[in-house]
Amino acid sequence: MKYMLIMRSTDEANAAAADIDFEEIINAMGAFNESMMEAGVLLGGEGLTDPTEGFVVEFTSETPIVTDGPYGETHELFNGFWILQVSTKEEAAEWAKRCPLGPGTKLEVRRVSDESDFEDFADNEYIQKEEGWREELAQKQGQA
Repeated sequence: MKYMLIMRSTDEANAAAADIDFEEIINAMGAFNESMMEAGVLLGGEGLTDPTEGFVVEFTSETPIVTDGPYGETHELFNGFWILQVSTKEEAAEWAKRCPLGPGTKLEVRRVSDESDFEDFADNEYIQKEEGWREELAQKQGQA
């Protein structure tokens, strides 16, 4: 099963992290990533840039509205993610608990849907195309 670990932090957590030597943060995250690589569970993951570089597309009106970051009041920001391939939900939780994050930060852990979640729609054109798209993407990533 695949699980996504979604790193979220508050403005307060980000401010507290500013007081920590950035190389210390890099080393702690690097060691965590390396442990997942060595265990063979890490499929991918990325950190995200500051929200001032991003934008939000809001679909509350007929025409989508694009708003540049920062996004006004924030309670939690999505700062990065990992995709793990593990045997159980409990194993995903164990890896999540090892992440070197501080107070005010949390990981949301969600299972990545797979073919079994769409068995009732197996005859749907796009469900059928999905497997081919995954193969095509894997080939493109192999060429990069």
